[in-house]
Amino acid sequence: MPDITLATEPRTDLGSRPSGRMRRDGRVPAVVYGLGADPLTVSVPARELGHILAGESGVNTLITLSLDGERDGVLTLARQIQRHPTRGDLVHVDFVRIRRDVAVSAEIPLHLLGEATGVRDGGLLEQLMFQLTVEAMPGNIPVAIEVDVAGLGIGDQLRVGDLPLPAGVTASADVETVVVQVSAPRVVTEAEEGEGLEEGAEAPAAEAEAAAEAPAEGDGE
Repeated sequence: MPDITLATEPRTDLGSRPSGRMRRDGRVPAVVYGLGADPLTVSVPARELGHILAGESGVNTLITLSLDGERDGVLTLARQIQRHPTRGDLVHVDFVRIRRDVAVSAEIPLHLLGEATGVRDGGLLEQLMFQLTVEAMPGNIPVAIEVDVAGLGIGDQLRVGDLPLPAGVTASADVETVVVQVSAPRVVTEAEEGEGLEEGAEAPAAEAEAAAEAPAEGDGE
């Protein structure tokens, strides 16, 4: 996937008050770390970062940060993204340095495609996993993994090992982990219905019989 360049500004005033002023000015406090380099405290434009994170690749967008002393910028991924609990505004973000020739870990959304035949037959489609953690080179991180469920009948399952992963992408989860399944609905069979009627009929019959006997006993006295 293509990477996006994001301008940074050095951040020397640390603490909650300077960070608050920075946010009011439309910037987000950030830390850049990784690959054995010393951590750097910077700030980035909130609006631009928000647009990046809301894009198709989301948090897996490759972001090249323009840093002082780095002629070509630094390739990163945004991680540990903090937002305001009610407004949703960006509060802080960590940028992890990465290399194009070293695999990284990423969480990829799973998108289901098609209508399972088992659902048309009355079954219930259950998605048990919505994201998959994968290992891949930065340039090979997929935007999403599409899972075709059209061929699933009642009782069928798709596991991690069945997912169509792109070349160079490996799943971190156990291959036997169930991703999606079609379960049978709970129905009352004819035999169960018959048993219910028979059991339900016994009690009224017994009550009627007792009621019929009661007057006779009273008459005898």
